[in-house]
Amino acid sequence: MFLNGLITNDMKTLGLNSWMPAVFPNVQGRLIAAVRIIYREDGFLIDTEHASLETVAKLVGRFTLAGDFQVRDLSSETAMLSLQGRAAADMVRQVFDETAASVGRAGVATAQFENGKVTIIRATHSGEDGFDFFVDTDAAEHLRNSLIGAGASPFGDETAEVLRIEAGIPRFGIDMDETKVVTETNLDDAVSFTKGCYLGQEIIARIKYRGHVAKKLTGVLLEPKVALESGAKILSHDKKEIGSVSSATISPRLKQTIALVYMKYDYLAPGTKVKVVSAENEYPATVTELPFVRGSWYTD
Repeated sequence: MFLNGLITNDMKTLGLNSWMPAVFPNVQGRLIAAVRIIYREDGFLIDTEHASLETVAKLVGRFTLAGDFQVRDLSSETAMLSLQGRAAADMVRQVFDETAASVGRAGVATAQFENGKVTIIRATHSGEDGFDFFVDTDAAEHLRNSLIGAGASPFGDETAEVLRIEAGIPRFGIDMDETKVVTETNLDDAVSFTKGCYLGQEIIARIKYRGHVAKKLTGVLLEPKVALESGAKILSHDKKEIGSVSSATISPRLKQTIALVYMKYDYLAPGTKVKVVSAENEYPATVTELPFVRGSWYTD
C-alpha cells in the first residue's frame, strides 16, 4: 500500500516471485526515477540507475518511521550482471537449470550459486532476449566467468550504449530526468491507468484521457554518419524548432546515424522529414518508430 501511493504501476498486481517496471513521479507528474520492483521472499528489491539511487533511497527511507518496514541500500553488497542475445536462454540453462532459463518476462527465478542465491529476471537492454542476475558482490566475478564459459562474450559500456539506442530504450540521466512528464518517455509498461491514487496521478491521467503530451520520445534516422551531441536541435521543413536530441550513435547494423529525440506532437508521424542541426551544420533526417532494430526480444 505504501509503495502503491508513490509509483505509477499497480503493486496490487505484483505477486511473489514477479517483477514490474515503475516510475517514481513528483506531484507534477514528472519523472524522478525509473525503477524495477522485484518481489522476493525477503521483501521488495528496488533496482534503479546510479543517477537516481540517492533520490529513491531518500524518498522511500523517510517514511520508515510511519510504516512497518525497513529500507536498506544494497548497492555495495549486490551486483547486477546482464546477459543479452538470442542464445541467452541456452547459456542460462548451462550455468543454472531449465527453471532459470524458462523464467517468464514478468517472473523471478531464484537459483543457488556458490554459498548464496542469485535472483534472475528476464529483461532486455538491447532489443535481444536477455536475463539480469542479482548476486552477492563476492560471487559476481565467478558468475561472470561461468557465463563466459557457457559461451558469452564480455562487452563494454560503449557497445551497451549502441545496443540501447538501437533498441530505443531511454535511460535516466541521459534521455529522462525531472524535466520530463512520465507520459513523454514511452514508459507505457511502467504506468497503470486503472489503479487508485498515487503521487502525480492527476496530471498523468489527464494527459492520457483528455489530450496528449506536447512532445514525446521518438527516433530519427540520418543518412550521413555523423556524431551528434546531446541537445542538438531538430528543425521542421519550415525551420521551426520542434525537438532536440537526447542520445545518438552510429548504428553498425543500420550503417547510419540514429538518435533518440523529443519531438513535438505534430511531427511524430513516421516518415516526417526534418533536419538536425549539429555543430552549425544541418543534416536531413527522417522520423521513425522505435525501436530502430527489432531483435529477438520482439520476434521470438
